[in-house]
Amino acid sequence: MGILAWIIIGLLAGAIAKAIMPGKDPGGIIVTMLIGIAGGLLGGWLGKVIFGVDSVDGFFELSTWIAAIVGSLILLALYRVIAGNRHSHRHA
Repeated sequence: MGILAWIIIGLLAGAIAKAIMPGKDPGGIIVTMLIGIAGGLLGGWLGKVIFGVDSVDGFFELSTWIAAIVGSLILLALYRVIAGNRHSHRHA
């Protein structure tokens, strides 16, 4: 898959991850989109390393989308923990 396909998958996976984990994020839509793109790459890498599957088969493959969404969920949760802690220390 090309880089443009990964960007599209990442953007959509980030939006899906945000819908699965609603709540107030410390960042805006740009940060969520970047998390989605990075999460897609992370999910593909984790699928290959942990399960030995090639989750980067194609744009319309279910495994590609599942890997991208799981990766986005992981990064969104980590971002909320890290950015949330940093934000709460400023107002303490």
